[in-house]
Amino acid sequence: MKLDRVLAFTEMLQEFQKIDRVMHVPGFPDRLENDVEHSYTLAMLAWYLVSSEKLPLDADLVLKYGMIHDLVEVYAGDTYIYGNEEHLASKHEREAAAILRLQEVFPEFTDLHKLIEQYERREDAESKFIYALDKLQPIIHAYIGGGVTWKKMNIVLAMVIENKTPKIAVDPYVTECYEELLDILREREEEFFGSITT
Repeated sequence: MKLDRVLAFTEMLQEFQKIDRVMHVPGFPDRLENDVEHSYTLAMLAWYLVSSEKLPLDADLVLKYGMIHDLVEVYAGDTYIYGNEEHLASKHEREAAAILRLQEVFPEFTDLHKLIEQYERREDAESKFIYALDKLQPIIHAYIGGGVTWKKMNIVLAMVIENKTPKIAVDPYVTECYEELLDILREREEEFFGSITT
């Protein structure tokens, strides 16, 4: 084992932890979730669903996808779906450059690079499941947190539906959960969004 590589990889993970997302941590209205917290929560939630619902998915692959699905953000930064258009437009370019940088900085971690490429192609059921769950998880967080992020960012339910529905639709299991949560949000829209717009 080469200590310098262990230290370098650990430092990269610590940098990943510094990437804040726009979502507030439920119960802490002034604290933003970071990418490590998001990835861990997503991976654990995915594992829970695969196991408890007996989904016909490879649990090990689902866990790995959950852990690495946003790793490129260590170099590319997070891209907020309702953010400025210029930043949104540069997402693909920034993330492609980040993939190359990860390969350059950690050439020995070939499993990681193959997995990132597989996830980005979204050709297997496991990557589609994680992709869809990644779009649902912030909605779950906002719901548990009483809509704090939505209210602070002036997000309305119609925006959530327009952005999330086609992305979540790639997986039937996640879609089922999403539709159930949408029913609740429609019934309690004013509570979570501050006003009714749909």
